[in-house]
Amino acid sequence: MINFEQVIPDIEKFIESDNKGALLNILVDLHPADIEELITYLEREERKYLFSILPADLASQVLSELDDPIVEQVLEEASHHRISDLIDRMDSDDAADIVADLPSDVAEKVMEHVSEEVSNELQALLNYEDDTAGGIMALEFIAMLETNTVNETIEKIREVRDDFDEIFNIWVVDEQQRLVGSVSLTELVLAKGYHTLREIMDVDVISVEVGLDQEKVANKFSKYDLVSMPVVDAENRLVGRITVDDIVDVLEEEGAEDIAFLTGAPDEEVMEESTFILSRARLPWLLVAFFGEIIAAFILNSFEATLKQKVMAAFFIPIVMAMGGSTGSQASVIVVRGMATGDIDLSDTRSRLLKEFKIAMVNAFFFSSLMFGLIYFWDGPQFAVILSVSMFVVINNATIVGAMVPMLFKRFNIDPALAATPFVTTSNDIIGLMIYLSITTLSLRYFG
Repeated sequence: MINFEQVIPDIEKFIESDNKGALLNILVDLHPADIEELITYLEREERKYLFSILPADLASQVLSELDDPIVEQVLEEASHHRISDLIDRMDSDDAADIVADLPSDVAEKVMEHVSEEVSNELQALLNYEDDTAGGIMALEFIAMLETNTVNETIEKIREVRDDFDEIFNIWVVDEQQRLVGSVSLTELVLAKGYHTLREIMDVDVISVEVGLDQEKVANKFSKYDLVSMPVVDAENRLVGRITVDDIVDVLEEEGAEDIAFLTGAPDEEVMEESTFILSRARLPWLLVAFFGEIIAAFILNSFEATLKQKVMAAFFIPIVMAMGGSTGSQASVIVVRGMATGDIDLSDTRSRLLKEFKIAMVNAFFFSSLMFGLIYFWDGPQFAVILSVSMFVVINNATIVGAMVPMLFKRFNIDPALAATPFVTTSNDIIGLMIYLSITTLSLRYFG
């Protein structure tokens, strides 16, 4: 484990003195992932300098590890030839991700300078949406006809070995390149050399279509404990492969995205440095909360007479809103998480809402009873009943809304994480306030 806090001062000193030899002596022995972490510690100009002195093979590996804002920084002064050289050395899926994020004019020039084979691969991959199986797959895979023998397959592996970091499976296809099975390296090594792949292949191969959402692809990897999976088109023709390292990136990306939605900053890159860009990502969601609370202010104003008649009612507005917002957020986050992991599906809507309703009833009964007991000794039975009934209704309503809204979002193909915050919290603040003040007003009017 590298202690970057100890290494960084030396790195910065060598950068300042332009001591490339000393820097390379340190860097060439490091794993690309460690160099990526080292670069994130540095300032913008230091990052660009350090990346510029890396040998092309090492630089291409480091580039695939970097976050998008830092990729933009380290490449902003690099020549088209330098970028093209790096792209040529990268796996097709990583190369496509880099090219997709380049400015259009730079991307065009880079595509002109890469090899024809790489250019064709990039053009094919760039046609797919980023968050689909096609968008994360690589085109480096070994496919053999079912009539090929074990010896022919092993010879093929030897020929292309340098093009692969890892080989997990041999995909078996028919004459039309349709996927018909898979053979693991273990099965290949143990089989007789004259056996055909048809004789030893596993026909129950798990595959995904190119257009499948990456989150669902990740769920398949998790469900079937896979390390590699073939990607096919609508006609079941083999077009690519996805490996478990791609899925780790997907899980990290989807998890970060959901957390960002929950905090109301879904478009924000953690490594982004521009204050304006970061502010622009957060403002729309803060505006939702802002206007929601403006609506709450109008509601308070419309119940002014009630608050004047029973001043004590105003004291409990924060707790009613807080309990509604908190219980709604709990239900929402549980549903969002369940949908993300595949544990909850739209077909489970009725059973999930019923379960949340039961939970809400228990929680609402507990807190309304607690509230009744406290207010009874403070202000007497009348307001204790008003507040406990309000709390009971607000908690039940907030829980159902919190569980239902993500499912509605999912039904309309909107990321359900959007529902958690600020929509559920803000809407429950408004609805909870309406419920509380309406019950209070009616009770004082007819029983006061």
